[in-house]
Amino acid sequence: MKKLSIPKNISNLSYLLEDGLLFCDKLGKVLFSNNLAKQYLGEKLNGKSLYNLLAVDEFKNLSASQEDGIFDEQFNYQTDDLLKRSLLIKVKKIEDNLFGILLLDMTLQRNLEKVRRDFVANVSHELRSPLTSLIGFIETLLNGNVEEEKTKKKFLNIMDEEAKRMNRLIDDILSLSKVETEEHITPNTTISIINPIQYVISSIKERGFSNNNIIFEDLRKNVNDPCFIIGNIDEINQVFVNLLENAIKYGYEHTDIIVRIEQFKKNEIVVNVINKGEGIPEKYLDRLTERFFRVDKARSRELGGTGLGLAIVKHILIKHRATLEIISHLKESTCFSITFPLA
Repeated sequence: MKKLSIPKNISNLSYLLEDGLLFCDKLGKVLFSNNLAKQYLGEKLNGKSLYNLLAVDEFKNLSASQEDGIFDEQFNYQTDDLLKRSLLIKVKKIEDNLFGILLLDMTLQRNLEKVRRDFVANVSHELRSPLTSLIGFIETLLNGNVEEEKTKKKFLNIMDEEAKRMNRLIDDILSLSKVETEEHITPNTTISIINPIQYVISSIKERGFSNNNIIFEDLRKNVNDPCFIIGNIDEINQVFVNLLENAIKYGYEHTDIIVRIEQFKKNEIVVNVINKGEGIPEKYLDRLTERFFRVDKARSRELGGTGLGLAIVKHILIKHRATLEIISHLKESTCFSITFPLA
């Protein structure tokens, strides 16, 4: 049997490609893979079956292809991992028993289109209410229908609150759009998870934002370990700002809020944010990270919430390959538990 060999010029240059590249035989056995292919499909691809890596019917045609025929196909595929990458896969027959497979990452284009659609829908829906309110008060004042200074001041205060709410909403929509678009791009810096947590706690205390007592607990065996993760420091700060402000807003006053670090496995770290409060009904837990979802809409608006904070948290955590679990006991406590992979 003729021994298969990868064209040397192609394999040498494959690591310069901005796309994933695989070579396999007609039985689907992977003979070669570059770094991006491993990033998309997992490490140690060589020797594995393509049919197990990409369970799609198109690859079954490889073994059925005629030796002297031309095989040239392309199709779309979505990975089943946390990122749900959109790949455009191009398959080309090179020799009788050798196929080249190019994996083009179309996730950014997909995310941009989704963000564009969501942005237009969100802005038109969520900004309509404060804008209508502002227009109504402005027309009333311009028509001279309000003469009492006390009433004018009341109207102006409401208008001021609505304008600030619109500003917060736009900031959060832009922030969510950015992180959604880039969630498939892995951060390239190493940071200590301890630093952003302590910074956010200190910042909230200095602002006098709350009458709650925020307690930091490190339950790891080695508390001197800096606990490094691959991450973006500003985005991790944003995660803990959102979670701690939520814990304060929806918790009982003058109660402890606990930020607890634990380690159960060697390659990951768990950070819990726990508050005491009314809690969240179980039927709503899976929906909390949906954009604009609010358990109590009236209370959320009263507290200045935009309904986007936990959606932003979710997409930042996806970008950092971290997972979020929410556990709540009514009238007792709620815990937001994040598991980060260690660097």
